[in-house]
Amino acid sequence: MSALHVWRVRALYQRILLLHRVLPPYLKDLRDQYMKDEFRRHKTAAALWQQANENRQNSTEKACFGISLPEEKLNDFCDEQMGHLEELMQEATKPNRQFNITESRKPKFWSTR
Repeated sequence: MSALHVWRVRALYQRILLLHRVLPPYLKDLRDQYMKDEFRRHKTAAALWQQANENRQNSTEKACFGISLPEEKLNDFCDEQMGHLEELMQEATKPNRQFNITESRKPKFWSTR
């Protein structure tokens, strides 16, 4: 862990403790204990995420998202659900055309005077 990371975590921890000062004693104790437990549980989170990222990058397996629905599952859907599923599939598989740099037209809100 870098010194900067440790400093940021400690600053966050101290800030939360400072905010807890205004709580009634019974809530302050409960939240302080919960916060301490959470910080302890997540102490190695950054290292674990880094390791998972390295494992993913070094993996030779192709990423697979979702599964094919068997015919019997599709038969259980009503017409409305099938329509929603088809719309979702079309939306998920269409090319991303969010930006078109070659397009040069005035935005609709500009006046044509």
